[in-house]
Amino acid sequence: MSTTSSRLLELLSLLQARRDWAGPELAERLEVSGRTVRRDVERLRELGYPVESLTGPAGGYRLRAGTAMPPLLLDDEEAIAIAVGLSTAARASVTGIEETAVRALVKLEQVLPAHLRRRVRALGSATVALPSGGPTVDPQHLTVLAAACRDRERLRFAYRSRDGADSRREVEPHSLVNVGRRWYLLAWDRGREDWRTFRVDRLARPAPTGGRFTPRPLPARDAAAYVEQSLTAAPHRYEARITLHAPAAEVTGRIPAHWGTIEESGDKSCVLRIGEDDLGWLAVRIAMLDVDFEVHEPPELVEHLRSLAGRFSRAAGASR
Repeated sequence: MSTTSSRLLELLSLLQARRDWAGPELAERLEVSGRTVRRDVERLRELGYPVESLTGPAGGYRLRAGTAMPPLLLDDEEAIAIAVGLSTAARASVTGIEETAVRALVKLEQVLPAHLRRRVRALGSATVALPSGGPTVDPQHLTVLAAACRDRERLRFAYRSRDGADSRREVEPHSLVNVGRRWYLLAWDRGREDWRTFRVDRLARPAPTGGRFTPRPLPARDAAAYVEQSLTAAPHRYEARITLHAPAAEVTGRIPAHWGTIEESGDKSCVLRIGEDDLGWLAVRIAMLDVDFEVHEPPELVEHLRSLAGRFSRAAGASR
């Protein structure tokens, strides 16, 4: 059994990590009795932590939000994890996150022990992030969505589809999934009565409805797998069929699963089926494979590649 002081720290860490906890669940996690949990909660209150009691069959506890709190308690691994996340936040495709992350990192370094501060500064001095373009999401949207996923609370928001159609959605949010520079919300759409993935940069005014829900079983091994399947199966403006003059085993590792599918067509070739809404990006993806290829469809891609070939040929001739 843990000592009282270390158990209090663990209890506080649990209360900070999640909104609501049932009393029996806390007792199980701490490996103590319910009576001990109640005593420890009283000790936290005496130290100034605003722990609220929840009504219900088993009772529970919540750390009240929006109150002046004693210092946040982090162990070494948690402090380093936060510092790494802040120092690399420029890659997270969140609007305005770079400046905010720097301010937060400065504050964190001021309260870190000396040995951790040296490690964080070493990481920062040796790490460089290249700026990149692409869609960005509102950080407030991410926090609203994440809280609704955590608390199993229904959400409403406005959504614009890829073809520009606007709609209002009410969903049961399951998870946020980050794919490259894009964020997706995986949720049960109550209006469509089915699972859907939503591009977070395309939604607006997300707000909890106040209603809670019981999570539904996900038709995939996890949220990331479902989003990957959805991206692969989603219709695109341009659907391409391309013969790659290389064995399937050679190019499979170069193609993320959500790009498309590869079919074997012999010992020295394979067929790539890939979709995109932008011809330029589709051409870049194919060129990145660094193998000879033959485009069968769509004809728009053939014309785009022919135009690119002429441009490259002229550029190569001018550089002689």
